[in-house]
Amino acid sequence: MRQTSFDASGSCVRWTEVAGAEPARVYVHGLGSASTVYHAHVAARPELAGRRSLFVDLPGHGISDRPADFGYTLEGHADALAAALDAAGVSGAEIVGHSMGGAVAIVLAYRRRDLVTRLVVTEGNLDPHPPLTAGSSGIASYEEGAFVSGGGYARVLEHVGPLWAATMRLTDPLALHRSAVGLFRGTEPTMRHMLEALDADRVYVQGELSGELPGAERLTASGVRVVTVPGAGHNVMFDNPDAFVAAVRG
Repeated sequence: MRQTSFDASGSCVRWTEVAGAEPARVYVHGLGSASTVYHAHVAARPELAGRRSLFVDLPGHGISDRPADFGYTLEGHADALAAALDAAGVSGAEIVGHSMGGAVAIVLAYRRRDLVTRLVVTEGNLDPHPPLTAGSSGIASYEEGAFVSGGGYARVLEHVGPLWAATMRLTDPLALHRSAVGLFRGTEPTMRHMLEALDADRVYVQGELSGELPGAERLTASGVRVVTVPGAGHNVMFDNPDAFVAAVRG
C-alpha cells in the first residue's frame, strides 16, 4: 500500500499497486465504494494483466483518510487523485473510472491532461442534478447533519442493499454526503462538456439495463466511443465482466 498527502493538514490518499508495463492503468471507484473491490477481478484477467495497475481510494473512502474540513467536491477528489499519480510517478495513464469515479476521472483529464492519454468512463455522471434515486441524489437530498448524525446514513445503508452497503459502510458518512452533494451539483463546465472537449482516447461504457444514454449521438460526434454492454446494469464489471474487459482493453 502507498500513500501521499492531498491537503494542507497532511491527510493521505492511499492506493494499492501491481507492477507491470507502462502506461499505467488506474482504477477509480464510485460513490461509497472502493477500487479494489470493483476492479481487481477484471485487472487480473489475462486480457488486462501485465500492465502496471493502481487501485486508488478517493478521500473519505476505503483506506484513504477522511478529514472533516475537506470539501469532497469533484474537483477536490480530482486533485487528490492527481496527487496520488504525481507521487507514484504516473503520467500518460489510462484511467478507468466507475460512476462518480468516472466523473472524477473526467475532471482530472480536463485539468491535468499530462496525466491521462486514455479514459474509460463506466456509467459516469455527466450532468448535474440527476433524477432522485438511492444514489447521489438521494443522499444529497438530506441536510448534512440529518444524514451524518440524524439517521440518514443508516437509512441509506438499509435501502441500497447488501452489496453496495458492504463498501458504503467503509465510507465516512460526512465524506459520503459531501461527495454526493458535489456529484449532484456537478461542475462548471459540466462533466459532459469536459468529456466532449478532451483530445484523449475516450470510451463511455453504458449498461444495457440502465436504459439509453442521453446525448449519446453528441458524445459520438465529439469522438467518444460509446459501448453498450448487454445484460448489464450500473455495475457493468460485475454484470458482464467479459464485455467490460473487452471495452477496457479497446
